[in-house]
Amino acid sequence: MITQEQQKEGAELLKTLAHKAWESSTFKEQLIKNPITTIESVTGQKVQSGVNIIVDDQTDTSKIYLNIPRRVEISELELSDEQLEMVAGGTDLIGGIIVGVVVVAGGYFLGKAL
Repeated sequence: MITQEQQKEGAELLKTLAHKAWESSTFKEQLIKNPITTIESVTGQKVQSGVNIIVDDQTDTSKIYLNIPRRVEISELELSDEQLEMVAGGTDLIGGIIVGVVVVAGGYFLGKAL
């Protein structure tokens, strides 16, 4: 099960990688060519074996990219207090879950499943 803390750590990792790529063309090139080694150097942790990471430079403003994230079973997610309140109140969680899936996907880069 992916905890809320692991989701936050995954989101922070994705944010850090994007900012570093925006600031340094050398880093961006390394991340695109060898994402596993680059991510390991940033985090100081090994990437989970058997994981293939694809980095696509989406900075070209003449193109629009659509990412279809992997499907995550709701039972794999730990709901935050706010999400639990939404469920109790009968509010639709789909939008929140979709955002959570993207964040969780970032957490799977590392062996301990951020």
